[in-house]
Amino acid sequence: MNPKVLKTMEYHKIIDTLAQYTGTELGRNLAKELKPATELDQVKHLLQATDEAAKVDRLKGAPPFGGIVNIVPAAKRARIGGTLSPHELHGIASTLSGGRRVRRHLAALHENDPIPLLFRLTEDLSDQKALEDEIKRCIDENADVLDSASSALAQIRRELRGGEARIREKLDAMIRSSNVSKMLQDQLITIRNDRFVIPVKAEYRSYFGGIVHDQSGSGATLFIEPESIVAMNNKLRETRLAEEREIEVILQKLTALVGEQAELLYYDCDILAELDFIFAKAKLAREMKASLPIMNDRGFLKLKKGRHPLIPADKVVPLDIELGNHYTSIIVTGPNTGGKTVSLKTIGLLSLMAMSGLFIPAEDGSQLCVFDAIYADIGDEQSIEQNLSTFSSHMTNIISILNTMSPKSLVLLDELGAGTDPAEGSALAIAILDYIHSLGCRMVATTHYSELKAYAYERKGVINSSMEFDVNTLSPTYRLLIGVPGRSNAFAIAERLGLSTSILDFARGEVKEDDLRVENMIASLEQNRLSAEHEREQAEKLRKEMESLRSKYEQDLEKLEEQRDKRIEKAEADARAIVDKARDEAQTIIEDLRKLALEEGASVKEHKLIAARKALDEAAPAQRKKAPAVRKALKQRQIGPGDEVRVYSLNQKGHVVELAGKDAVVQLGIMKMKVSLDDLELIPQDQTAKAPQRTVTNVKRTKDDSVRTELDLRGSNLEEALIEVDRFLDEAFLANLGQVYIIHGKGTGVLRSGMQEYLRRHKHIKSYRLGNYGEGGAGVTVAELK
Repeated sequence: MNPKVLKTMEYHKIIDTLAQYTGTELGRNLAKELKPATELDQVKHLLQATDEAAKVDRLKGAPPFGGIVNIVPAAKRARIGGTLSPHELHGIASTLSGGRRVRRHLAALHENDPIPLLFRLTEDLSDQKALEDEIKRCIDENADVLDSASSALAQIRRELRGGEARIREKLDAMIRSSNVSKMLQDQLITIRNDRFVIPVKAEYRSYFGGIVHDQSGSGATLFIEPESIVAMNNKLRETRLAEEREIEVILQKLTALVGEQAELLYYDCDILAELDFIFAKAKLAREMKASLPIMNDRGFLKLKKGRHPLIPADKVVPLDIELGNHYTSIIVTGPNTGGKTVSLKTIGLLSLMAMSGLFIPAEDGSQLCVFDAIYADIGDEQSIEQNLSTFSSHMTNIISILNTMSPKSLVLLDELGAGTDPAEGSALAIAILDYIHSLGCRMVATTHYSELKAYAYERKGVINSSMEFDVNTLSPTYRLLIGVPGRSNAFAIAERLGLSTSILDFARGEVKEDDLRVENMIASLEQNRLSAEHEREQAEKLRKEMESLRSKYEQDLEKLEEQRDKRIEKAEADARAIVDKARDEAQTIIEDLRKLALEEGASVKEHKLIAARKALDEAAPAQRKKAPAVRKALKQRQIGPGDEVRVYSLNQKGHVVELAGKDAVVQLGIMKMKVSLDDLELIPQDQTAKAPQRTVTNVKRTKDDSVRTELDLRGSNLEEALIEVDRFLDEAFLANLGQVYIIHGKGTGVLRSGMQEYLRRHKHIKSYRLGNYGEGGAGVTVAELK
């Protein structure tokens, strides 16, 4: 991509903003090198990575990149035999640890919400846990070598501490002495040149002997190493040198380990840099409220409410534009300061961003093309040093564009033909536009020349457009109007500003009849457009009101039927209670009669008693079948395999496995059943995207699934958990498993207590206990099966 075009479109400002969202130096360097790609597959790959990162950022937050540093220079030095410092070794261990954290973060999300591209990247990270542990065993968080790094170092440091203690003890006894204390400036022990000294008044220098290591600024105090501890300080110095030599040996051993893994460390840094860079793109998309564009390589471009990313959100006017379908060239006319140049830059910059794998600040469904190059002639590049006028500088740039463009290029031209005689300029502009259009390029050009309006009407594939201007306020609205050429509005502006009517009439008389007719035609088009927009807005308002009323009606109807059902159910329940009471009383009477008949030989027939009881039973009111809930006649797309649906008759959610005519095979939990399509409701994907705030475990099993030894219930309530545990234990028992793990988490303890109470009574359970260290502790219950 031409660097001049990137500068014109202010692409570097987007890159600078992107770099600010990286978390590491590695990612920052990668972001600063970002350039647009020109192959469709490559661009789609870049956008997929950004889309997956945006998904991770939305659902779980970006991975933690803290502690990851650029270890490539250190690894290179280790490979060629240089000794690394403790700080460099600590950076390597910290980076390896950070890489594992990133991998765990993404792997946890990938299990439920697949992110194949990012997950594949993390799988390529090498396993350097042994190297990390060895470095951490020897070097602490402050990049200091630990005593435990080697037994020799531990012994040396014990000697150091013992030697220092003995010296301090001797000096303490000296400075506490009444004879010596009066000769000291302060009763303290200090260090000069790595040797213990005491501050002595200058006049008592000869009393102490020893070595003078320093003196105060005034010369009144000398820092003397008494002769009695010189030998002890010498011994301490030798021990320190031994410590340095042992530390050097330790660092060389660690460096050798790093050198053996240098190639893998280079590769790990590349992967971590790529991941950091990808998540920076996702963060930029979130801040810009940007969306994923649909990419193509057939020259089609459609922006929906596209916004220039460098203009504040409260000031930018969204741009709607389509190019490359019914027309391949757009001629934009209109007054200065109307927003033509901003529109050109918005098209160019958003195209560059999409080709770089970045989301664009536009509505969902926007489409952009992968061009082999983008060319732009925007702005005044007049140069005194090169003796170039405004016209010459534009022509030099345009000639360069004409010599290098191809049919797969996007060409953006601002104020084409400006800076010279209007007649010649307009003729030259038409010739250039015609040549570019005939080549098949996608082109957007702005101009003031009225001749180009007629050119756009006469050429197939070229369309007029203009920047809207409000004559009442004498200000532009910055809206791009496709299909309507721009008006100069000069007479209207002059009239509102107070120019004499006689002068205006004279000016209008000087305008050619053809030009006046064109202006009147444009005015009529604009009036019709405004009228059509007003009617569309009114129709949209009415549609929304009707939808609101329909929704309210359906809600009221549903509420009414629910109330009716409740009242009928209550009446039926009351009736059944009365009949039950009567039945009980009648049964008592019948029993008494039967006893009486047996005792006194009365002729009450048994079959008559049975018939009387049956008649009493039949007197109970039949329970009314509840009318099915009114289904909302919402327009939905056709149900297909893989869709999540609700079965009306069962009030259960499931997934469509396959279609069979007017029926569908639906997976409901562990069973499949054939259901009529009329009994199914499609659950929109946006409902599943807006997942509930808490995660609920949904364990699905089929007969073909292998039996697992653990069940994760975190996020479930007790009722759901007991159902899942019952199924899980049945499957484990049938599979002859001896021991299973039930993961319930720690939380408030309600789930753990309820689960263990349930296991205590379960017929398949021999015993149970909480998990040991390494099994999950109090967050896991281990159950032994009979």
